[in-house]
Amino acid sequence: MKQLVECVPNFSDGRDLSKIKKITDAIESVKGIRLLNIDPGYATNRTVVTFAGEPEMVIEAAFLAIKFASEMIDMRSHKGEHPRFGATDVCPLVPISGITMDQTVEYARRLAARVGNELAIPVYCYEYAASDEKRRSLANCRAGEYEGLEEKLKSIEWKPDFGPATFNPRAGAIAIGARDFLIAYNINLNTTSVRLANSIAFDVREAGRIKREGDPVVGKIIKDEFGEPLRIPGTLKKVRAIGWFIKEYGIAQISMNLTDVGTTPVHKAFDEVSLRAHDRGVRVTGSELIGLIPLNAMLEAGKYFLRKQQRSTGIPDDEIIQIAIKSLGLDELSPFEPKKRIIEYVLESEDHPLINNSVLGFIREMASESAAPGGGSAAACVGALGAALGTMVANLSANKRGWDSRWEEFSDWAEKGKKVYENLLMLVDQDTNSFNQLMEAFRLPKDSPEAIQARKSAIQTATLNAMIIPLKVMKTTSESMDVIEAMVETGNPNSITDAGVGALCAVTAVSGARLNILVNASSYENKDSIRELLDEAETLENLTKERCNKIQNLIHRKLK
Repeated sequence: MKQLVECVPNFSDGRDLSKIKKITDAIESVKGIRLLNIDPGYATNRTVVTFAGEPEMVIEAAFLAIKFASEMIDMRSHKGEHPRFGATDVCPLVPISGITMDQTVEYARRLAARVGNELAIPVYCYEYAASDEKRRSLANCRAGEYEGLEEKLKSIEWKPDFGPATFNPRAGAIAIGARDFLIAYNINLNTTSVRLANSIAFDVREAGRIKREGDPVVGKIIKDEFGEPLRIPGTLKKVRAIGWFIKEYGIAQISMNLTDVGTTPVHKAFDEVSLRAHDRGVRVTGSELIGLIPLNAMLEAGKYFLRKQQRSTGIPDDEIIQIAIKSLGLDELSPFEPKKRIIEYVLESEDHPLINNSVLGFIREMASESAAPGGGSAAACVGALGAALGTMVANLSANKRGWDSRWEEFSDWAEKGKKVYENLLMLVDQDTNSFNQLMEAFRLPKDSPEAIQARKSAIQTATLNAMIIPLKVMKTTSESMDVIEAMVETGNPNSITDAGVGALCAVTAVSGARLNILVNASSYENKDSIRELLDEAETLENLTKERCNKIQNLIHRKLK
């Protein structure tokens, strides 16, 4: 899976939009970056910008934005309602997909080091990137704001993590960190009462409600030994919530910030609010997402509701997403368009022209005078078809009448098959890309001894890659045989021939991919270095053929 990171820098200017335009132009100048949102605030005199991409590109774009902001925004004349201590006040990185929080922290600290060293701006690392517990809190890092920064920098306790411990009067300081994805999420109620909405919000939010004597609304506040109000915690961790009335829709809502969807995902928040609303005689009618949501959050929601229905979770992603939309009522107030609301889909590039094509388009492309796509991409495609057939039989088995007790068993098989065919689909384009890279290597200049050597090295590297990709096709396809064989042995008996066709597809894919390896191996100079690769390919082909024969024999016995 491609690594994707979101970056949400806050710039201390929400009034001069020409400055913000120059900053966002710098962000968009980095190839592969997608600008998602620009939100200027006049009263706060602050602009929140959201962009995303692969991590290397993101930290490059973030650095350019911070650099431009330090040149154009003068903190000596800045006034606004929001707390701030720098031209770029805060710059968090948020892992979206294919990347862990620990990896995101590494990128955040790399960015912080570069900003401190090259721009001479004091940098404090916060949240997951913090150097100690006290600095995890953004509020602590920013305490004293810009006006107190010069004095703060003199304190050993608040020496910056990166950059000089000297006051930069123009740029101030910056907090750079790594945090979880925050989802702004509203839940719709069949009431106009803000009082009821707030009561439900207090029931569920982590901070809960203030503890009182007697009457929970007007009773005397109970305080601790330090004079601070005691609180009754809510039922949902990492959730902020409040009730309000939306005149536009004529309903009350629970407005929520889910600050850690790993702890409290969207579907858990929805079900808990539904339960608490019911206790108060109120019904949840739907919900509303503000901004974008990660793909995995939607998939987990869809799978959650499928499991409640005892249905297979190995169905295609778009079907899972539709289950999530309908179960959460995300289309109650306005249409919910996944391509515009799921962050990975918004960022989707044109890296996969073959698999994004129609069947007719793919076949016509294959039949054209171009040498690619060719046999390698066809092998990966056929392998994906085979894995998809095994997945189909698993899904049919999970939903077979009378087999209700076995739905989870077949759902697990469907999930495995789905993972295989999705990986093979990625290899369809990767194989064609590897061929194109080889052709580019052959087109390199030969006008000097150095150029000849560089060309030769590039050809050998590209040739090796053109063998590694089909080996991946072979390995991945062989995994589908577990699903296919299990479906022939224990799956829906009405569909075993579909699984049998899947096995034939798999053996074709494996044998076809091995041919690709052999043709490239014939021109590879260092044969000894690829001996292990060639042996592995031969073994995989033999084992797949054996399993296919076993599966076909089993099918024929069952059909007698």
